[in-house]
Amino acid sequence: MYGKKSTFVKYIRMYNKRIAMLNNAYCSDKYQYTMGKSFYDNGFKDKTAIFNLFYRKAPENNNWAVVSGVEEVLEMVEGLGKMPEGFFERFLPGEEYAGFRKYLAQMKFTGNIYAMREGEIVFPNQPVIIVEGPMIEAQVLETPMLCIMNHQMAVATKASRVCRATNKPVSEFGSRRAHGPWAAVYGAKAAIIAGCSNTSNILTGDIFGCGSTGTMAHSYVTSFGCSVAGEYAAFDSYIKSHRGETLILLVDTYDTLKCGILNAIRAYRDNGIDDSYPQPYGIRLDSGDLAYLSYECRRILDGHGLKNCRIFATNSLDEYIISDLERQGACIDSYGVGDAIATSKANPCFGNVYKLVQIDGEPVLKRSEDKAKLINPGFQVTYRIMKDDPEAGEIFKADVTCLRGDSLERKITAGETFTIYDEFDRYKFKTFDAGSYKAFRLQEKVMEKGAVCGPRRTLSENKAYYDSTLRHFSPSERRLINPHYYKVDISDELYDLKMGIINKLSREINEFHI
Repeated sequence: MYGKKSTFVKYIRMYNKRIAMLNNAYCSDKYQYTMGKSFYDNGFKDKTAIFNLFYRKAPENNNWAVVSGVEEVLEMVEGLGKMPEGFFERFLPGEEYAGFRKYLAQMKFTGNIYAMREGEIVFPNQPVIIVEGPMIEAQVLETPMLCIMNHQMAVATKASRVCRATNKPVSEFGSRRAHGPWAAVYGAKAAIIAGCSNTSNILTGDIFGCGSTGTMAHSYVTSFGCSVAGEYAAFDSYIKSHRGETLILLVDTYDTLKCGILNAIRAYRDNGIDDSYPQPYGIRLDSGDLAYLSYECRRILDGHGLKNCRIFATNSLDEYIISDLERQGACIDSYGVGDAIATSKANPCFGNVYKLVQIDGEPVLKRSEDKAKLINPGFQVTYRIMKDDPEAGEIFKADVTCLRGDSLERKITAGETFTIYDEFDRYKFKTFDAGSYKAFRLQEKVMEKGAVCGPRRTLSENKAYYDSTLRHFSPSERRLINPHYYKVDISDELYDLKMGIINKLSREINEFHI
């Protein structure tokens, strides 16, 4: 069929490489597997490990970050064990790896995963994802899991900032600037969760059922001839092709005020489009002084009776530019934001890490000379405490991370009075009296014995959850500049465990010699 045998072999190799590219479980670093070989040789493969995925500091002096990517993580985990031995031989060659390759080809994830839901607001050092499972199975998830979560949380957190800069709708338009097709599709998803009203990406719209939006580019206008008459012809033709849909005309191709806005008004008028049109209609500004141009366009549109004609603004926008436009009272009804969101341009690398916190029931930690890298050991769970404010309603007051089953967790779940202390200043504390608060866990079980469990939520449900969660934080905690920092603590038993391990290590280090 393929002629020579060598041609067939090349085809099979090419096919296998393509499958490998599509299986995100193996978008990994080789050292995950070199460590795995040592675990395998030394009888560690069946030891029960617990890893936490968390971040240490939010980007751009944010108070917090937004969770996105958990669904894709679960899909990635399900991909383990779906590659033939030949795949592993390409990067683990040699007879000494033969047994390990056979093990890897059959190895599926058999443990449990706990995670915050998509759209959750998460603070530094809180476990976003907790993986509990056999050591090798849990270890090899590190790189692909961080790849997914760091990308989507960077985009979601930036989208949250941009959308909090205005009460107007913000569209995500960043696919052409994203770092590849996968980043464009799932970055748009993350942006919608964190506040964007829609996206231009048609694959995102199809995969997640959120639709997509878009009208015209400058090339559409110039394709009708580089002239004022050509601009009118472009507008007229577009309206005739899309009557009954949303209509947005791009008016800055040649001169916004001297011809663009006037041609748009003429095209709308000639086609009978006015404030009685049942769908949204408007113009887009993509260059120049957006505040000034929006004032003038609003004045001209209103003067021609087109008071419902919307003004949509694009052009390298971010939260700072949008905040300034809002401060100036710009007559802009909605914004389109591209690379600032799609690449999290000001801080493109999110800082999630994946750290072992317990092995076969023994809590462990990474002690570093850099104090910022010190982690919390043990099997943890985080609670969010909420109180009812007579004026503001239910407001989140504090988060606390406990060791599972410790005395603080028992008090919280029983609704008893409890006190939490600042980890870095034990003289700062807060007491919550019985009957004065509500509490709920932030991590839920999403995978049990290797099988996805719990509800599968839609993009719109995750977006609604984020919107609802955001409203429960105070305005001072939601602001972009110098936000008030929300109370985030750990239980006394977690604090004592951590300090006990550190003090033990310090003694051993001081006494160590060769």
